[in-house]
Amino acid sequence: MNLTALIESAEHQFKQILEEFFISVYDEKSLASHGLDHHRRVWKYAKEITLFLGHKNLTQDLTLTDKLIIACYLHDIGMSVDKGFRHGNHSRTLCSLFLQKNNLDESEYQDVLLAVENHDNKEYKVASEKYDLLTILSAADDLDALGFTGIYRYAEIYLLRDINLNDIGHLIKENASTRFKHFEKSFRILDELIEIQTGRYILLDSFYTEYNNQLPDYVFGSRNPTGYCGVVEIINDIVTKKTTLQSILIGSLNHSDDQIISWFITGLITEHEYY
Repeated sequence: MNLTALIESAEHQFKQILEEFFISVYDEKSLASHGLDHHRRVWKYAKEITLFLGHKNLTQDLTLTDKLIIACYLHDIGMSVDKGFRHGNHSRTLCSLFLQKNNLDESEYQDVLLAVENHDNKEYKVASEKYDLLTILSAADDLDALGFTGIYRYAEIYLLRDINLNDIGHLIKENASTRFKHFEKSFRILDELIEIQTGRYILLDSFYTEYNNQLPDYVFGSRNPTGYCGVVEIINDIVTKKTTLQSILIGSLNHSDDQIISWFITGLITEHEYY
């Protein structure tokens, strides 16, 4: 089975119509961290996981790539309706609409709808022993919550859910740790992939450790954000002003004298350009 050819075929058939559908539904200003670029990156990680599995002969489903690209591009589209924990239900409804609009038989995509609806179930009671559509989608989504992108994504969604600035650092570290440990257990056979992603997890965890350390002495609301707390303060501007991520990034370059903020902005821009 030539997975590379199947991935290219899936992209040729679905990528453009998926992006057009997504743009027609989703308002980037409402939740910049979960916009089209997030879904593009999740598809990138899903391809990477699938290819690693293929090299180990752990996937033989010829329909996987077609279904996976649909699931990756539409799993969080329900955030346009509900930014809370029920967004998966809304994503499923919109995914069903996409299938209808493109004359795709819904009965043949039940596993896609199931994966989209349940991708955000992060209880992780047991590590998965099967590499199905839902497992790959959930893992790819988790990988996009690491690195510089993860620093931003976590802060934005937690702030939008009205979690206090004094609490988000500890909660993010706990959530990210649970996600990454589950990823390691589920894909322990893919040691090379785990090694690649470990550095991105450490970066995220270390950032919020330093955020917690700075927090007792930091005053939010100043005109001169600094350090790790300053990064989160800038992200909070996105939430309160409902501004695009791009405009905040450009404006934040004014804080380039602050070493931590400059490091974060440069890293985030680099990740977004790469993916």
